[in-house]
Amino acid sequence: MSIKWVLCWQPNAGTTINSQILIEVSNCVESINGVKEGGWKNTFCFYKPILKEQANASQFPQHFLGASLQEQPDKFYMALSRQRLIVEAESSMQTIMENLQSYKIKFALNCEGFQYRLGDFRVRVGKVVSINFENLRGIIMEMEYLPISSWKTSHLIMSEFFEILKETLGKKSLPGHFVHAEPNFSEFGLSDQYTSRHTVVQYASIFAQMSTTTQ
Repeated sequence: MSIKWVLCWQPNAGTTINSQILIEVSNCVESINGVKEGGWKNTFCFYKPILKEQANASQFPQHFLGASLQEQPDKFYMALSRQRLIVEAESSMQTIMENLQSYKIKFALNCEGFQYRLGDFRVRVGKVVSINFENLRGIIMEMEYLPISSWKTSHLIMSEFFEILKETLGKKSLPGHFVHAEPNFSEFGLSDQYTSRHTVVQYASIFAQMSTTTQ
């Protein structure tokens, strides 16, 4: 498994996110010899329990994030942030929950765009959109280093590559910048060796921040 940082676009105060920024970011990646490999899409659903009796409310997590990642099409991940728990299941789990009528989807988001190869790195740039309305909710960048799967060992080279990207984007004078907040993976029982669960934790952290800033 490789290592991956998930970055979120933070607009400057008084500005909004728009599709032109997404285009400029993609152009910047191509300008440093990024070779387009094709499209990518991750889907995230926010679930809440269907309570037949209010007395049972304490027995169920109030809400959780469900993730379907392109890198693991046969898996479904559930992030319970309050419980600091990441559960990996087969993709059929979504159908099981629907049949049991235990949880329903409050809303769902797609993160989709294009991926580029830059030597030992793969960069994915995409928009965050509501599935039902297609309104732009954010811009995401996945920055992946393929040879190493240790979070600590890869930190220096990932930081250096991030600086190159920031310097390239800085020449465009865009109204914002990408930020990378490192979650405490150990709180979720995750080790230094990177897995798709680490990716889900990063997305959950980003969505929580997006929810706070848009309220």
